[in-house]
Formats: sequence, structure tokens, C-alpha cells
Amino acid sequence: MMRLPISVTMLVKNAEKYLAKSLSSLKDFPEIIVLDNGSTDRSIEIAKQFTNVKIYHSPFIGFGPMKNLVATYASYDWILNIDSDEILQPQLIQEISQLNFDEPRKVYALLRINHYRGKPIKTCGWYPDFVKRLYNKKLVKFDDKRVHEALEIADDIQVVRLKHEFNHYSFDSSEMLINKMQHYTALFAEQQKYRKKSSVLSAIAHGIVAFFKSYILKRGILSGGDGFIISFANASGSYYKYIKLMEANQSLTTALIITTYNRPDALEAVLVSVLAQSLLPNEVIIADDGSTEDTKELIQKYQAIFPIPLKHVWQPDTGFRAAESRNRALSVVESEYVITIDGDMVLHPQFISDHRKAAEKNVFVGGGRILLTKDKTTALLQSSEQYSSFKWYEKGLETRFEKRLMALHIPFLSEFIQRTKRVHYYKGVRSCNMAFFLSDALEINGFNNDFVGWGREDSEFVARFFNNGGKRKNIKFAAIAYHLWHPEEDREALPVNDELLKRAIEDKLVFCSNGLNQIKLD
Repeated sequence: MMRLPISVTMLVKNAEKYLAKSLSSLKDFPEIIVLDNGSTDRSIEIAKQFTNVKIYHSPFIGFGPMKNLVATYASYDWILNIDSDEILQPQLIQEISQLNFDEPRKVYALLRINHYRGKPIKTCGWYPDFVKRLYNKKLVKFDDKRVHEALEIADDIQVVRLKHEFNHYSFDSSEMLINKMQHYTALFAEQQKYRKKSSVLSAIAHGIVAFFKSYILKRGILSGGDGFIISFANASGSYYKYIKLMEANQSLTTALIITTYNRPDALEAVLVSVLAQSLLPNEVIIADDGSTEDTKELIQKYQAIFPIPLKHVWQPDTGFRAAESRNRALSVVESEYVITIDGDMVLHPQFISDHRKAAEKNVFVGGGRILLTKDKTTALLQSSEQYSSFKWYEKGLETRFEKRLMALHIPFLSEFIQRTKRVHYYKGVRSCNMAFFLSDALEINGFNNDFVGWGREDSEFVARFFNNGGKRKNIKFAAIAYHLWHPEEDREALPVNDELLKRAIEDKLVFCSNGLNQIKLD
């Protein structure tokens, strides 16, 4: 047979059992690119025995990225990706040889026969198993998922199923099922961490559904004991995927940034409300826009009694520069997730806990505020060292009924509202109650230091967040905060700031030139 214009790619790690048979079945291909991921058995020795094999090495960076990496070493544009425990049949290779490789806008799916303990299994959802493996690397590549990777195929590319099959010797024993389950569930949790929600109940539900689907709907019951073992392993995998994800999500560390300027009485009330949290943040950073000594003395007082780090980041008083002040605070954050409030926002006891539950990678969380009247504020500040809790119906809160309702703490309703995500929606963006992942802020260089004077620095930050592919969700009936009364800020700088916001939106800016990276702490 004429050698095929195809490069075979293969990821290898401790694959000695089937590797020789797999490589032998590929003798008609001009080259096989083996990317080894730290084998400690005879895999490399076996691979070196085949003249059409080229060997490269890489640490594990995820299955998707590794499959893309190995394709870069290929001499041909057409790639056939094969696992080291897969053996092609002559009939399939003959069928491949008859394809027209002058038509690059096609992806070919191969029929895989999966084996357990050496026996083909055509139940449990293992059959028919068409896998997309033959593609042109100029037009198609794998996604970047660490596990459960797949080819990214454009709409104008045709997927063609081939007729003949090949064998996959995936599991020789229940031990192999368990080991692979452990490995893949760990990768899934790492991949979906902070991107997907999970709980014990959802894990149990996924496990039950997976078993019913595999054993009943996919007829695993017809494969006897092996069918039960495979179905139970499928169920265990689904269960542990979401248990591990839940545990991974619960490891989230949070930082609370509090902006302040010469209002120590209000700041004290806020710090007292932080101490009253059901779940404390991992650190609190005071972003001080040039306050005098009395604010410093107050912070030092609370640093002595705070059970978590309380950091004071100060900048000289050269005008209203909230954006730069927040960037200075961001520059000392050690946690993964950032919650920002103003120094006149008294927090509900579940505030941090609610924000932590709402955290989601690449999603900006916008919270609200409950305004207090001047009289209510005065009364609260007369005893600012004592935590004050509020009821939605009491006097001194918002006069508008619909705003008062936002003081109700209803977690299940809040979770339902958070399912809706938006892009390029700026109404109600307030840095007095917002949250985001530090890594997402770093990608856009934080806040824009060019903002001087009140207004729009938070909206411009969110605009660039959207332009970087981010989304927004609002948190209502949770993460409640009460805004102390104060006279309105001077809005003289608003026209200039509006222009900065307009430019970010119209020019689709992502990275500001004067932001977090330009901050130099004294």
C-alpha cells in the first residue's frame, strides 16, 4: 500500500502493554509522533524500535493542549490522533487510504470498539462510539480542556463517519476503571473550579442518573457482571466529579477591599460589621485615598483585635482618586477573589458568605445597597463600636418599597436570579458592592488610574471586563449592605470621566495603559 499523507499523533505514559501492537498497526503511515508524558516503564524503549516513530517529551499540561502540541511536530497537515491502547484494523486503514485528502474541510469520525477485560462491550453507552480523530491541523484543533477534550469544528466543516472500526483496550480490570476515574475526576474538578457550582445533593443526583442511564437505558444489564461493574464505575465517576468540584470551590480565598477617605466613624461601623460576619474573608485591605491621622489610628486599633490580616494602603491626598486607591489595594491582595465596598457600607452578617457562594470565574458580580436616612445614620454612628442589624420593615431605610424588599435575605431566590448572566450591561454598576476574581482583574490591568474625581471608574472597569469576554450577574436578596447617608460628591469631573468610559466601550478596550501594573507602592 502507498504510504498515506498523514501524521499519526499519540500521547504516551506507561503504555508498554499495548504500545507495540498499536504502533505495529500503524506501519503504513509515514510518521508517528509520540509525545511522552514521563513514562517510567518500557514505553520509550518500545517506541524506539519503530523506524517511523519520532519521540518528544512534555510535562502534563492537559489532554487538549498536549494533543495540540504534538500536532505541531507533525510533518503533514492531516493528523490522525490515536491513543496508545488503540489498535487499528487493516480494513479501517484501507478505508482511510481511499479518502480524498485534497478536501481539507472534512473531519473523519472513526468507530471505536471499547473493551473491558479483553471483551468488547457494546452496552453501558460504550457503543456506538464514533470519535473524531482524523482532521487537517490547518483548519481544526483540539480545545484547551485538561480532560474531556474535543476537536473545535467550524460550521462549514463536514464530519464524515467511516464504516470500519478499531479496537480500544481501555480497561483490563476494575482497578484500572477506578484509577482512571480518580484521575479524570480530579482533572474535571481542577478544570471546572470556580466555573461551575456543585453540592453533595447534586453529586448524589448525578451519580444516580449516571447509573440508571448506563445500566438500564444503555442496557448495561445485558452485559452481566461486567455491565454492572462498568455502570457502577460510571456512577462513581459522576458522583466524585461533583464532590471533588464542591471541595475545590470551597477552597476559595477572599479579600475584602474597603475604600475610605476621612470618615473614621463610618469606617469603624463597617469594620465592626466585618467582625460580625458568619464567614470572615481571608484578608481585609483599607484603600485609603489620603485620610488624616485619625483614620490611621482607628485602623491600628482594629489591627490589634482583627483575627485576620487588616492592611492599610494609603496614598497622598491629591483629589478624588478612587481608581488608583483600589489598584493600590489590589496590588497587595493575596487571595483569589476580591470583594470591594465603600467605607460607608455596613454589611449584613452573611455578606461575605453570599459573595463567596456567587463567585464564578470570568463573571463580575454586581451587588446593591440599601440607603439609610440621615437620622438613621446619625443614630448608628453614635454607637459605631456596636454592630447594628436591620429589618427590612423598620424606619430609616429606603422609602421605596421595592428597594426595601432588597433588604430581605432569601438565598434560594438569590441563586435563581444569579442564573441570568449579561454582557455589556452597565446599569447599577457600583464599586460600593462588587466582586471579581483577581486573575480576571489582572488580565485587564485593574482600574484605570486616569480617572480623577467622582464617577464612572467602576463602569469603565466593567466595560473592559466585558470586552475581555467576561459576563455579569447581579446578586439580589443576598450580599446585603446598608449605605450610610452622606452629602453627594462633587460631580464636576463627570464629563471627562464619561468620555473615558465611552472610549472603552466604543474602542472595545481591554487593557488600560495606566492601571494596576503602573502602581508603585512606597
